[in-house]
Amino acid sequence: MNSMSSSFSSYAALARSRRSVRAFLPDPVPQPLLENLLETARQAPSGANLQPGRFWSLQGEARTRVSAALCEAVRTQQPEREEYGYFPQPMPMQLRKRQVASAQALYRSLGIARGDAAARQQQFERNYRFFDAPVALLVTLDRDFGSGGFMDLGLCLQGLLMAAHAEGLGACAIGALASYPDIVRQQLGLPDSEVVVCGMAIGWPDPQAPVNGTQTQREPLAQYFQVLD
Repeated sequence: MNSMSSSFSSYAALARSRRSVRAFLPDPVPQPLLENLLETARQAPSGANLQPGRFWSLQGEARTRVSAALCEAVRTQQPEREEYGYFPQPMPMQLRKRQVASAQALYRSLGIARGDAAARQQQFERNYRFFDAPVALLVTLDRDFGSGGFMDLGLCLQGLLMAAHAEGLGACAIGALASYPDIVRQQLGLPDSEVVVCGMAIGWPDPQAPVNGTQTQREPLAQYFQVLD
């Protein structure tokens, strides 16, 4: 096996073994390691090398403040106000089935029954606590970017997830933060020019936590790849 084949095999194994991690050990992630992960992720392709997106590390009072405000918004059922569309409207049935299956896999791993609304609510609020991970990141995008900025930023986010996994860390992207962008900006003092894209939790995975064994299935190749001639 030549070096190129070996590298591909290593990457394929890494990509296929990555999972969203939602339970972490309390051990801190060294700042130099976090910075190295971000620098590695930033090597992702970027149209015209614009490198869109910013990462904000939330620590101390800032993290406590924004988490408390977001959890309160959920508990009091404040209206959500996303700034970009994530899900199709309306949701096609075949996609709805995938969404439901994903939720079922998560709650099954946690032992939360289908009708246990209180337990599901508590688990959902953990998104806004960054799953108690040592590292809590907020990801934003300058409002002036077009749709291509989201594409480039997504490539960078994938690079960050893979870089973390390669170092033995776990991570989970948190789209729920985009549901309350005004609260996030207000609590953190960010300008309105920053679109709240998502959050990310990073830390050392808790090997004893059943939730970290959650697996979702990917569609077979024939569903999304076709040859035209």
